[in-house]
Amino acid sequence: MVDARALRQLLCVLPLLGITLLGGCGPREKNLFNGEDLSGWKKVGGDATFRVDEGCIVGEHGPGPNTFLRTRSIYRDFELELDFRWDEPGNSGIQFRSSQRANDGVVVGYQCELDPSDRSWTCGIYHEGSRGWLAPLDQSPSAQSARRLDDWNHVRIRANGPHIQTWLNGTPCADLIDANGEERGFIALQVHSGGQGIIRWKNIRLRKLP
Repeated sequence: MVDARALRQLLCVLPLLGITLLGGCGPREKNLFNGEDLSGWKKVGGDATFRVDEGCIVGEHGPGPNTFLRTRSIYRDFELELDFRWDEPGNSGIQFRSSQRANDGVVVGYQCELDPSDRSWTCGIYHEGSRGWLAPLDQSPSAQSARRLDDWNHVRIRANGPHIQTWLNGTPCADLIDANGEERGFIALQVHSGGQGIIRWKNIRLRKLP
């Protein structure tokens, strides 16, 4: 028979030795969106609207500055995959390892760009609220041509320590080493300020990296 006291002591010592049991680490993979409502998310920033429609999160432009639907949870190293499409073209993005400044609430952090313009930098890396473009796609014609304006697009983001990578519809896009970047933060869906833009997202899945 297993001694309960000894087992509790062992479970306390294992993390100190750098050893974890898979059953105690929580799920490695999770759906961030349940397809029915916005549980686990909250809106910050401007006055764009977010709603659920046919199993998708739909963001629609509104007045004010950039608007974000952010997760309440914080994430560090992960792979994030989702599908998106434009119902109406408008600049957007996927924030990750992001936070809000204490003094004004402005969102700061990495953004995977969703760009419907002729420039077509979708899945380039922009640093919202601070440093600007970190990985534009002006030297990557294969990435620029991977975007679909009138159909669904699949995005994959991998953040592993300082190494940030993105893929669009299976095509490699950004590949960035950023030793001075954020290590953790929330994930958010952005609707850019301006007079147009309706974007929908679905199948939002995250896998935590060891």
